[in-house]
Order: sequence, then structure tokens, then C-alpha cells
Amino acid sequence: MQPYYIARNEDLDLAYNENGFACAELLPGTYDGGIRNFKCRLKAGCDANPALYADSTVLFIFGFGTGYIYDAEACYNIRELSFYAPNFDKCPYTIHAVTDMEYVMSVVENNEWDKQVIEAGHVYLPYFQTYSQMNRYVQDCKGPNTEARSYLRAEQLGRIIVGTTRAIGEGTREKGHPSVHQWNYCVGNSDFSLSVDHCEPVPHKAGEWSFIPAGPDHDLVADPGKEVFYVWYEHFAREKDFQINPLPGQKLPE
Repeated sequence: MQPYYIARNEDLDLAYNENGFACAELLPGTYDGGIRNFKCRLKAGCDANPALYADSTVLFIFGFGTGYIYDAEACYNIRELSFYAPNFDKCPYTIHAVTDMEYVMSVVENNEWDKQVIEAGHVYLPYFQTYSQMNRYVQDCKGPNTEARSYLRAEQLGRIIVGTTRAIGEGTREKGHPSVHQWNYCVGNSDFSLSVDHCEPVPHKAGEWSFIPAGPDHDLVADPGKEVFYVWYEHFAREKDFQINPLPGQKLPE
């Protein structure tokens, strides 16, 4: 397995259909843990009605453009980086683009263990939050002027956790985490360097997507005057790493 993978915009086949919608899978075949990610684009004035999933968690990361989502619960305005997790197949929803939009849709296949954990408790769905609404947190691997925010914490929606990192001229220098795999979606005016397992740094720019398998050290750092702004999206590799105390009658895998 490679230390990292990057999906650059020029490598994706994003041809629009007659409804003004384009979609391409991001880094297919690089992760066998039940998660598939898709880069989507929607032209201004067009709608998208995503498929509903009964047993899979779906997560949207709205990186560029403006629009709104409406479902039976509410209408959610997208004017900045935003996140949306629908209520499985219980509540249909529509995405409408006011300006040209780009977003990532992630489909997480839940195994029986995941389903039990989600049934026991999860964040209220549908769950929409903008970047400005997210709680800030502090982490010692980030520079002193690097801002970190959280959208999903552990056990709020199964084994996925999601947040953001943003800075000018600094970023993250993190020791490897063997328990979680990590994807990164570059947003804003991102123009920074990615280095994994002490490999030569490579450029990482706005709109790009990367995958760092669990384990190696990794740096995501911008040069002076340049921006690092990415959504980090992590999935616990094994159930036993995610939850120390099993559910009643449950035996975690070795």
C-alpha cells in the first residue's frame, strides 16, 4: 500500500449530464473498509436528488459554491463550507445550486457492529452544520495560529469523525495514528504541501482530495503567506480501536 494517494482535479472525468450534474468516484480501489467517496458538481439553477440508503451512512461536504438543501425538516442555506448527514432513507432531500457548486458525497457501508452502535445512540438526523457553527478545539500537533474545528466526534455517527484545519503559513505536523484512516478535502484557497511518512512534500491545492492510510506520520503545512484549509475525514480501522467497552453480549474482534 502506498503512503498516500491524491485525486487531482485534472484527473477526474466530471462530464455534466442533461440535468447539470457531474459525478466521479474519488480514488476508487484504495480503501477496502466500506467507504466510497464521490466528487460532485452541480450547475447553477439545477437540482440533485441523491439516492437514499437504509443501512449506509451518507455524508456531504459542500466545499465550493452556494445553494441550499431542503427536506421535510427544514431548508439549510449553503453559503460557506457546510456539512450534511441525511436521516438514512427516512427523509428524502434535494440539493439546489444557486451558483455552480462542488461537493463530496461519502457513502459509508455499516456492518452489523456499526448498526448496533448507531441504534444505541447517534447525533440527531438530518444533521446540517456550517463551518462558522462548528466548535473550535486545540491540538498539540497544530501550529499556534492554526484553527481547528469539529463537525462529528467519535460515536456521534458510528466510526467516522470529521473536522477542519485552517491556517496561513503553518498547519499540521502529526504523528501517525494507526487506529484511523484519513481523507483530506482541500477547500478555500488551499495551496500547501503534503508529506507522508517523511516522503518528499508534494503540492496540494483547492479542490483536491487525498487519502492517508492508517499509520504513517503526516504533515499538511503551508508556506508563509499561503493557506492550508482542509476537511479531515477519518474512519476507525477496527471496532476494538473505536470502543473500549463493547455493547451487552458483544465480543469485539481481535
